[in-house]
Amino acid sequence: MDVVLEGIAFGESPRWHDRRLWVSDWGRGRVVSLAPGGTATIEAEVASFPLCIDFTPDGRLLLVSSADGALLRRERDGTLVPQADLSTHATTPWNDIVVDGRGNAYINNIGFDFPEGEPRPGFVVLATPDGGVTRVADDLQFPNGMAITADGTTLVVAESYAEQLTAYDIADDGTLAGRRVWAATPGDHPDGICIDATGAVWYADVGNGHCRRVKEGGEVLDTVGFGRGAFSCTLSREGDPTLCVVGQDFNTPEDAPPSGIVAGFPAPASGAGFP
Repeated sequence: MDVVLEGIAFGESPRWHDRRLWVSDWGRGRVVSLAPGGTATIEAEVASFPLCIDFTPDGRLLLVSSADGALLRRERDGTLVPQADLSTHATTPWNDIVVDGRGNAYINNIGFDFPEGEPRPGFVVLATPDGGVTRVADDLQFPNGMAITADGTTLVVAESYAEQLTAYDIADDGTLAGRRVWAATPGDHPDGICIDATGAVWYADVGNGHCRRVKEGGEVLDTVGFGRGAFSCTLSREGDPTLCVVGQDFNTPEDAPPSGIVAGFPAPASGAGFP
């Protein structure tokens, strides 16, 4: 394990973009990028927890501001503007986002006020580039990380409470159908996910402190230990294949120093698909 960044308050939503690794620090309400030499740059600041990110096909940063139920877009001059209003669909926390090659954004909502609220099913909405928002999937048991296959035809959603990865076919209009179990993950509660060039999925697991690579059907191909809660992961797109994992110790005292890190592991294959 090669630690590339320390001192993160609550790290999530890693993305590989423009030859750099991007990470959202929910604890500080900021998004940072890491240059190849390790220099960190603050790219945006939004006071929201969660604060997941992805990118439009033309390279603009999208941020899910769960605090005010908005999908924000960073313009070329660095200003943040609203792209879609999510607030009319739910007041419960908005979580992960993945954007396909057409600019359609899939955003999930966990469906209840975590951690105090009684667990209820979550859902996924489709936010189109023109600002439209439509619910396209329901009855997900704590929807978490999401990824889209390289051909743009399949959305995979991590259902943390169901201990499984769930897949949908993506129609030409962006709607979802053909729900099925892509892989069962017994004993694991998959959080953030990514797809590699072989079509396998890596998922992070907080409670077990590891990341696992699985084939469709559930065969476990690889496991890497993280030594603390693994919240999400992504794969490099250039150079030697690297699995980038972000996470921190969980349920620590409020006055404990930040334990969040970003670390890299050699991987069998580079990233593919979206994000």
